[in-house]
Amino acid sequence: MSTAETADATPEIEVSETAAEQALDLLDGEGMDTDIAGLRLFVQQGGCAGLSYGMRFDTEPEPDDEVYEHHELRVFVDPASMNYIGGSQLDFEGGLQGAGFHVENPNVVSECGCGESFRT
Repeated sequence: MSTAETADATPEIEVSETAAEQALDLLDGEGMDTDIAGLRLFVQQGGCAGLSYGMRFDTEPEPDDEVYEHHELRVFVDPASMNYIGGSQLDFEGGLQGAGFHVENPNVVSECGCGESFRT
């Protein structure tokens, strides 16, 4: 968990138990040490609304990353991305259509029609 607890603290990134289980299974399948490695959540330029989410596995956090731990999953977020996704929740949705990780972001003011990119 983030140690910042003041009123101007960096907003928490939450992770559902289902998302953590899915990510840990994938990390384990890649042979990565889940005590050190984690899921990097970031924002990049792109998509029809201007910004899009990115995710990848990293073997360890960068020195300036915010590091969160939920349900034994470590999540790394760089400072620039935190400006756009602070307070978000990462979830995993199953089903026949659109199975995968999904970010619930309270900072979004509009999304593109396909839901792959956003504006804050």
